[in-house]
Amino acid sequence: MSVSGNEERPERRSTAGLLLLVAGIIFLAMNLRAPITSVGPVVDLIRDSLNISNTTAGILTTIPLLAFGLLSPFAPRLSRKFGMELTLFLVLIVLSLGLILRPLSGMMPLYIGTLLIGAGIAIANVLMPAFVKMKFPKNIGVMTGIYAISMNLTAALAAGLSVPLATGTSFGWKASIGVWAIMGIIALLFWIPQLRHREKHEAPTKSGIKKPSLMRSKLAWQITIFMGLQSLLFYSIAAWLPAILQDRGMTADKAGWMLSFVQFSQLPITFIMPIIAAKMKNQIVLVWLTFITLILGVLSIISGQMLLVLPATILFGIATGTAFSLAMMFFTLRTDDVFEAASLSAMAQSIGYLLAATGPVIFGLLYDLTGGWTWSLILLAISSVVLFIVGLGAGKDTTISTSTPEQ
Repeated sequence: MSVSGNEERPERRSTAGLLLLVAGIIFLAMNLRAPITSVGPVVDLIRDSLNISNTTAGILTTIPLLAFGLLSPFAPRLSRKFGMELTLFLVLIVLSLGLILRPLSGMMPLYIGTLLIGAGIAIANVLMPAFVKMKFPKNIGVMTGIYAISMNLTAALAAGLSVPLATGTSFGWKASIGVWAIMGIIALLFWIPQLRHREKHEAPTKSGIKKPSLMRSKLAWQITIFMGLQSLLFYSIAAWLPAILQDRGMTADKAGWMLSFVQFSQLPITFIMPIIAAKMKNQIVLVWLTFITLILGVLSIISGQMLLVLPATILFGIATGTAFSLAMMFFTLRTDDVFEAASLSAMAQSIGYLLAATGPVIFGLLYDLTGGWTWSLILLAISSVVLFIVGLGAGKDTTISTSTPEQ
C-alpha cells in the first residue's frame, strides 16, 4: 500500500498484531540512546585504558552525532524504496552488529562499532516520527510519548549501570558498553513480525500544488536549529557531566547515577509532553518552560555548589525531556503528511546533529584549553538562549506548507 498526500491510513491489525507493533516500537526505541549514554560514565576508564586525551575521548560521543548528520538525509529515500518496516529491520541489524563489535579489543573495533551504532540510530531517528504518524494518526501524542519514554528509560539505566558493570566484572568498561547488544538482538526478534506489513511510500503528488522547499522555509530552519541545540545540550552533558562531578570530588559511581537522574527526570516528561503538545493550539508555553528549567539547571551546575547538583540534574532532565518531545512533535505537527514529516525529520536531524556533534568535542576542548569546566558550561548557557529564540518560532500554530519562506 502506498501512502501519499494527506492520507495516512493504518492497516487493519488483530489485537495481537497491534500489541506486537507497539512492542516493536518500544524495543527499537530502547536501542536509540542507551548505546550512547552508557559511554559517558566510563569515559575516564576508556581514556585511561587507551591512553587518549579528553578531546579524543569526546569523539566517542561525537561519532554517532556525525553519523546522524551525514546519514539522516538518506532515510526517507530508503523508506520509499524498501518500506519503513524493512528499513527499520535492517537498521537493527546494523545497530546490533555495532554493539557486538564495539567492546572488542583495540581502538579500531571501538570506533567502527560506534560508527555502525551511529548509522543505525541515524536512520531510525528520522523514520520513527513519520512511522508513528503513519501507523497511529489519531494517537500521535500517546505513541510519541511511549516511544520517548522507552528510549529515555534505557538511557537512564545505561548511565546508572555503566560504572557498576565496569567495576563489578573482569571485563571492565567493555562490559558497560557491550551488554546492550542483548537489547539489540531482542529488538530484532520483535521486529520480524512487522516485515509482513511492509509498505513503500511515495511523495505526495497533487496537480497544481507545489510543496515549498524545506531549505527555503524559515519554520523548517527554526525546527532544525531547535533539534540541533537540544541534542547538543543533552549529548554534551551525557558525555561530560560525570567527569565534571568527579573533578569536584564526587565518586565515579555516584557521578554516573547523577547522569541517570537526568534521564529519570525525563521519563514522565517525555511521556506527558507529547500528549499535551498535541492538544495545544501552539507550543509557546512549553518553549518557555524548556528555557526556564534549562537555564536554571545550567546555572546551578556552573555555581559549583554540590548541594545543587541533584536539583540541577532534575531541572536539566525536565528541560531536555520537554525540548526533545517538542522536537519530535514539531516533525508531525508542522507537516501535512507522512512524506513531508519524514523529509522535515531528515533535514532537522541531518543538519541538527552536525551542529550537535560539535558540542562534546568543543566541551572537552575548552576544558583542555582552560583547565576548568566554566567556559564549557557557559557554552551550554548560550545554547539555551538560542534554543529559546528559535523555539518561539517553531512553536507557532502553522505548517511548512502554509508558511512562507519569510515566516
